[in-house]
Amino acid sequence: MLPGIAAQLWTFHEVAAADFEGVLEKIAGLGYLAVEPLGLHGRDPLAVRALLDSLGMTVCSAHAPFPAGPSASAILDENAALGASTLVWSLEREEFDSPSAMERGVERINEGVANARAYGMTVGYHNHYAEFANTFGGRSAYSLLLDLLDPSVVIELDMYWARMGGADPASVIRSLGSRVKFLHVKDGPAISQEDDWMVPVGQGTLDIASALNASDTIDWHIVELDRSKMDMIEALRESYSYLTSNGFSRGAR
Repeated sequence: MLPGIAAQLWTFHEVAAADFEGVLEKIAGLGYLAVEPLGLHGRDPLAVRALLDSLGMTVCSAHAPFPAGPSASAILDENAALGASTLVWSLEREEFDSPSAMERGVERINEGVANARAYGMTVGYHNHYAEFANTFGGRSAYSLLLDLLDPSVVIELDMYWARMGGADPASVIRSLGSRVKFLHVKDGPAISQEDDWMVPVGQGTLDIASALNASDTIDWHIVELDRSKMDMIEALRESYSYLTSNGFSRGAR
C-alpha cells in the first residue's frame, strides 16, 4: 500500500491559533488523510480528536517534546487523549556541536522512550541540517546519533533539511532501512539553511521521485512548508495533486 499523505500543521503556525478548526477543515477538504500537530493552540485534545474523526482524518504522529523530565506525564497524557501513537521531536542545533553534547541529548531521548513505552507509544526522531552538516572523526553526527538512540526509536526524515546538511535524501532513506516510517516531504530552492521560501512539492530543486522511491516501508508522507510566498492551502493542494497523481502517496481521492 502506498504511504498515506498527511500535513504538518507547522505549515499553518501563523494562522492556526486563531482558526485551528478551520485549518483542519480545509486540509480535510483537500483530501489529506491525516495531520501531524505541533501543539494544539489551547484546544482540548479530545475535542480535536473528535473533530478529526468527523472530518475523516487521523493523527499520523505528533510533534511533541521528548517525554522526559517533569513534563513527561503531561506530554504523554495530552497526546494519548489526542490519539497520537508516535511522538516525534528533535535535539537542539547546539547539541550537535560535540559528541559529548549529543550523548547528553540522547539520554533525554532514551528516557522519553521508556516513559512512552509505558503508554504504549513510540518515540520518533526528526532531523534538521546540523545532524548532517556536522561531522566527528569522519562520520556525520546523524550516523553517530543513530548508534546512540534506543533501537525502538523510529525515524522521521526531513528530506529538505537532510539535503541542506549536504546529504542525498534518497541515499539516507535507503541506509535507514525499515527504521524510517515518516518522511517530511517538502521542496524549494535549497539555497539557504535559514530562510528558503518553500514551493509546492515537485516545483523546487529536490529530486522528489528518487527520495520517495527509495523505500517501501514508509507509512506516511507528511507535507510541510516552513514558509512560502504563496497561499498555504493552494500550496498544499498542488503538493497533494503532484504526490497522488504521480502514484507516490495515497489520499482520500
